[in-house]
Amino acid sequence: MSSSVDLLRRRIVLAGASFAGLAGLAAALPQAQQPLSFDKSDVPDLPEFRRLISANRILAFESVVDAFGHVSVRDPRNPANFVMSRSRSPALVEPADLMVFDLKGNPLALRGRTVYGERMIHAAIYAARPEVNSVVHGHTYSVLPFTITNVPLRPVVHVASVIGAEIPVWDISTDFGDTDMLVRSIDQGASLARKLANNSCVLMRGHGVAVVGTSIERAVLTAIYLKINADVILQARALGETKALNDKEIQLSTTAQFSDLALPRAWEYFCSRAGVEF
Repeated sequence: MSSSVDLLRRRIVLAGASFAGLAGLAAALPQAQQPLSFDKSDVPDLPEFRRLISANRILAFESVVDAFGHVSVRDPRNPANFVMSRSRSPALVEPADLMVFDLKGNPLALRGRTVYGERMIHAAIYAARPEVNSVVHGHTYSVLPFTITNVPLRPVVHVASVIGAEIPVWDISTDFGDTDMLVRSIDQGASLARKLANNSCVLMRGHGVAVVGTSIERAVLTAIYLKINADVILQARALGETKALNDKEIQLSTTAQFSDLALPRAWEYFCSRAGVEF
């Protein structure tokens, strides 16, 4: 009888330890899996801002950004403003981190927070491109070789048609001489925006890339497929020369990728991979 009681007691102890372990595991889940709540005193709970949180997590998960990089959205309440996180790694951005900026890069409510040094990339592009509603900046590793060589980055696979037929390369030293390579002033941002022109992407010599879209979903998917396209080119060049899509293929494929049939499906997929809401 006593051995049976002892066995029962051991099972109870083990069960308790298992439940404790599960509780600890739940607490340790990535933040993308945790409920997120907005600080309504700063940025309200609007769909665009929820998508902005998801965009940060997706770009980090897909290795478009790492500890550095950022994504923003034009403020739907006032197109003369945009919203992005305080200075924080994208994988960790939460609703309470979101801040509002004007098109000079000035925060509307600083409240002691540190802001991204390169917010001028976003400010200048929004000022120059009224149709742009989202901007991504990252230091995507597989894209970097194309910023420092004469090999052009062109779409070679149909899903990457959204990056466009032309991707210019901007060299900060052309206008500003020797710098730390970061876009810290509105004049530097404006120079980058001029090189971007009407394209979807602009490479930054020895630095990274800026990507734009008329929506968060389009900007994020363009940034992801830019990375995938670069990966494919780097792999294919080991086999031989690559063949890019022609202008008509780019046009037709972009229409298909951004259609109501494909875009929501792709966004849902990448949200699911990153563990964020759709």
